[in-house]
Amino acid sequence: ACGRELRRRFDTAPSGWTIEQGSVLDDAYMRSLGTYDIVYSWGVLHHTGHMWDGIAAACRAVAPGGQLFIAIYNDLGSRSVRWRRLKQVYNRLPRPLRPAYALAVSLPDEGKAFARALLRGRPGEFAARWRQPNARGMQHWRDIVDWVGGYPYEVAAPEDIFEFCRERGLVLTNLRCRGVGLGCNEFVFERTW
Repeated sequence: ACGRELRRRFDTAPSGWTIEQGSVLDDAYMRSLGTYDIVYSWGVLHHTGHMWDGIAAACRAVAPGGQLFIAIYNDLGSRSVRWRRLKQVYNRLPRPLRPAYALAVSLPDEGKAFARALLRGRPGEFAARWRQPNARGMQHWRDIVDWVGGYPYEVAAPEDIFEFCRERGLVLTNLRCRGVGLGCNEFVFERTW
């Protein structure tokens, strides 16, 4: 639905688009697609339950000289293990209990955000967070549920991603990993062979 909406809004030649639903973990499907100059998977492969297989499939889809753009959750050791457990609990709960759990998990960060807004003398900024979509286009509550409930949840250290992609003929051309905390490290690779 998102792809169709983007085509409706921005495509000047609708016949140039093909929108399909498929899984990066379906080897036959991925091979049927061929290779491309740009392969983009932003914040998705770490939710497949088989992240390394997904990254390998994405690597295979990059044509010679092409680029791979991926964002993968940062591995922070015990903090990442803790988040995985919190996400597992959320997904095991009966649906009616999930909102209360998500709220409880988010309360420490929400309390800090509210305190910061008060200290700056701008409590309206905190309230605006709840009324307006964030930079990712999500309402704040949806973002909380997405973060607390996003499972499967896999992580990787940047050097593990570098090595894995290098072994598949891709070299790193751009990286953003400073200050992401539990968020995503962002990588751009180029196929050299």
